[in-house]
Amino acid sequence: MTAALCRHRLQRQGIATPIADSVGAAVGHLGALQAQDYAASLWAIGLRTAGATLATVEAAIARGEIVRTWPMRGTLHWLAREDVRWMVALMALRVQAANAARIARDHGLDPATLGRCRRAIEAALSHGRPVKRGDLYTCLDAIGVGSGGQRGLHVLGWMAQEGLICQGPREGRQPTFVWLDAWIPVAAPLDRDEALQRLALRYLQGHAPATTADLAWWSGLTQKDAKRALDVAASQLQRESNDDDTLWHAPALPATRSTHAIHLLPAFDEYVIGYRDRAAVVDNAYLRRVIGINGLVSPTVIVEGRVVGTWKREADARGGLRLSPFRALQDKELAGIAKAAARLGRFLGAPTPLLS
Repeated sequence: MTAALCRHRLQRQGIATPIADSVGAAVGHLGALQAQDYAASLWAIGLRTAGATLATVEAAIARGEIVRTWPMRGTLHWLAREDVRWMVALMALRVQAANAARIARDHGLDPATLGRCRRAIEAALSHGRPVKRGDLYTCLDAIGVGSGGQRGLHVLGWMAQEGLICQGPREGRQPTFVWLDAWIPVAAPLDRDEALQRLALRYLQGHAPATTADLAWWSGLTQKDAKRALDVAASQLQRESNDDDTLWHAPALPATRSTHAIHLLPAFDEYVIGYRDRAAVVDNAYLRRVIGINGLVSPTVIVEGRVVGTWKREADARGGLRLSPFRALQDKELAGIAKAAARLGRFLGAPTPLLS
């Protein structure tokens, strides 16, 4: 079961073969793609998009085809622009409810203070142009809401979860923010069951096979809501028994030839973190080397669907890849990893040699 499950997920995730010809379609296929590590997330998009380069992904960001915001779990994700409003409306409210008392207590962001921040942010962004994060912090400082100590970031995250703002294209290395109504066309809201159904279909389209618990983890919704989502989408899905659980499958994808057998996945990739149970992908003995106690998720080397090590790109002139394998790698595996490194190099527009 594990080998078959991994093969299905590699196909569904657009890793075995790129799933789309455009950046927006690739991100939309996944539903949402974790993006707290900005540079890593660009490669996560690139490896799933046929012919993509760093420049084509950044151009799609600049055009607003994909949007970086906080829809779920209090974590930054990439969304296709048409998915931003309904996903934020469905999932962000639960994050706000969980965090409201804490940010009021620890950061002084009670409802009245957040209201003042909201008016200041709207005044700064309503012209529709991107504004650097630091300039928005200056606006908060000017109304007496000091932005230091992560307070400013909490304000911006809260406004994004209210569906008022999202991130725009970067200016150099600096994130910008935009007023949502000026960046994304207004759309009619979905009723809750319609949104839950769409969520289940989109998640499984890009992550199947998966369980109810996987959907609940990924979305940050309750088990009850995840079950409801699958129930209302059930007529468009397939299911199979797996031990004492149920694996849900999305409608079949067109047959494709697997073009990549060994993969270099970026930090926080959906293939590793898009499920509550990671046992199918990484041996428990090595889990802490992949997902640290601080929650950081390392870039991984995937062979036959399983994590066999981690990697990092050296910050020297060569920019080569340094491997940290969990076992001795065969020559044919090293050759496959070298091909994957070359693929990453083509995406980055710079040679990426394998150092070890």
